Amino acid sequence: MTSTAPGLEADAPHPCPALAPASDQAGHIEARGIDHIPERERHGRPRELFSVWAAANVNYLCLVIGGALILMGLTLWQAFAVIVAGNLFWALVGLLAVSGPASGTPSSVITRTMYGIRGNRVNTAITGWAICLCYVSLNLSAAAIAAFSLIQKAGIEPNTGVKTVTVVAIAALTLAISVYGHALIVKLCLPITLVLVAVFAVLGISVLRHAHWDYTPAARLHGGALWAALLGGFALIASGPLSFNNGADFARYLPPTTSARTVAWWTASGGFLPSVVVTALGTLAATAIDMTDPQSALEGILPGWFTPLFLLALIVGTIAINAMTSYSSGLALQSVGVRIGRSLSVVVYGLLAVALALYALLASDFLHTVSNVLQLTVVLLGPGMTIYATDILLRRNRYDGPALTDETPGGTYWYTAGVTALATGTAASVLCVSTELYVGPLARAAGGLDLALPAGMAVAAAVYAFGMRRRLAAPARRPR
Repeated sequence: MTSTAPGLEADAPHPCPALAPASDQAGHIEARGIDHIPERERHGRPRELFSVWAAANVNYLCLVIGGALILMGLTLWQAFAVIVAGNLFWALVGLLAVSGPASGTPSSVITRTMYGIRGNRVNTAITGWAICLCYVSLNLSAAAIAAFSLIQKAGIEPNTGVKTVTVVAIAALTLAISVYGHALIVKLCLPITLVLVAVFAVLGISVLRHAHWDYTPAARLHGGALWAALLGGFALIASGPLSFNNGADFARYLPPTTSARTVAWWTASGGFLPSVVVTALGTLAATAIDMTDPQSALEGILPGWFTPLFLLALIVGTIAINAMTSYSSGLALQSVGVRIGRSLSVVVYGLLAVALALYALLASDFLHTVSNVLQLTVVLLGPGMTIYATDILLRRNRYDGPALTDETPGGTYWYTAGVTALATGTAASVLCVSTELYVGPLARAAGGLDLALPAGMAVAAAVYAFGMRRRLAAPARRPR
């Protein structure tokens, strides 16, 4: 059997699952890459996943997106409804996470069951690497903006050179966490979550004191314009959870006997609760201040002593989410077939993220870039996540971890059953998408309504389920 990353495959259960083995300790660089995690190295508790996902979602980008809903012309309560509806996709993230303990491999390896070895390389290169690179760059830009403000308050003018050094410094700290890997991420996320919750609680008090609960837009939307704004906002919010098809990456060290329900619950709730609360704060803030420049506007309603703490919290929150994303993207690069160590793949990824972040900061409008990128990514992310979820349900979450690392022609997962489903689902999304960058023909015929998300997900799920029915009905192959 050929494995992308070498590793011991002894499957004797770990004598104490709560204790981390030598291959996954917070003070050491993680030894494992995309290779299968044997049972003797499984450890941890599902509840640890809550802080992992919460730390990643108490962040500045959620505030920006919440404010964008008001800028799109929605009323306060329409925006709240969109926030809750879009964040319900965290249930899918929770479902995807259950495949981690079942297989002992990261998400970018599990998707070989859907697309085969070669098809999965293409899919992972786009959805698990390139799109995530855009998200990391946007988050890094958000952290840098907060850091620029802190530097300016210290009496230093943030010119191009200072900005470049700042972005590199934040990226270096982020990548250091990602290089150390899974155990350090899990250990740091709980204290980071507690600090962020305390800071955003103070922010929430200030926002609630200034928010206008009776807010109505200057020009109330009606008819097709209203539906276009609602669906566009829904896609914007949903793009957040849909970008996290890597739930298995942080659950794969859990023992295989771990309850799937608890894994799904702690993952989904860790993403849903903070996302809803922080995004709603951004929406409420937009009723009182100008969220086209959210950071400066928020500083105007915060106590003077609290502003530096708030800016530091924005930086810390962004480091948390980018550390997770960079870690998963390093695994994704290995899954694409690049023969490179996990740590080095994270560094390469970080250098590219820095370059894109500097472009977003120095040559592009940040809020404009965020809106365009997030709305358009659902064209691929929606169908891809639906196929993953459908596969888990069809297989009843039964995965052969060691067989997933077999990349030889004719191996168990050499076939490409999901490629057709992904292609047709993406095509349906492209026909129905409506963004500033591109409007599909069906969306144009429907008056600009963005139906890319439901159309792409429904088509992808139906095509994949139909294609897999015969294969799963055939006699199962004995794992090698």
